Amino acid sequence: MTNAVLYLFPVPLSDNTIAQVLPQYNIAVIKEIKYFIVENVRSARRFLKQCDRAIDIDSLTFYTLNEHTDASELPAMLRPMEEGHSMGIISEAGCPAIADPGADIVAIAQQRGYAVAPLIGPSSILLSLMASGFNGQSFAFNGYLPIDAQARTSRLKELERRIMREHQTQIFIETPYRNNRLIAELCRTLPGNMRLCVASDITGEKQSIITLPLSKWSKREYNYDKIPSIFLIYS
Repeated sequence: MTNAVLYLFPVPLSDNTIAQVLPQYNIAVIKEIKYFIVENVRSARRFLKQCDRAIDIDSLTFYTLNEHTDASELPAMLRPMEEGHSMGIISEAGCPAIADPGADIVAIAQQRGYAVAPLIGPSSILLSLMASGFNGQSFAFNGYLPIDAQARTSRLKELERRIMREHQTQIFIETPYRNNRLIAELCRTLPGNMRLCVASDITGEKQSIITLPLSKWSKREYNYDKIPSIFLIYS
């Protein structure tokens, strides 16, 4: 069995300095890795340079894993581990394998008995939940809501039932340019006493995390369009 390790490297959520959101240990480890599985090569290279400008980017090997990658290509990406080389996974932002295609590679590594090491870093899901005031013992991340209006309304009603039945916080995201539209839709579709937390630009200079009943959101002025945000609802 190889001693190689598959490291999961979190990436900052905003344009902070690396030191604000990542421990120095991550930087020390990343400097030793020569093989990376990344969601986007260009942004991964930029992230590595931010970690340490002395890293020789051109000496590294990158494998691209995103929503367009065919599942048949994944096993070959772990070939360096078969040869005893540790590897790293880098997503676009936040923690790899959480709402991220990196989970598919981790599954293969686990099946093969390789060591998998998740490293500490920012997660928009957990940070927003921490600051929301909602139930942190039972929660669900739902990704994107359906685009179709009827299916979308049906899904929101389903989430409402889960909140009322299981007292479970429901978390989801939206394409940034539709954030304002989503809030208005929540106000129309769900009860006014349902609470909504909008967490935007988490860890960034313009971070805003606000929890209010939907009845107050419906009267509030806001503009979250084009700002990375995450949404949480709870009774």
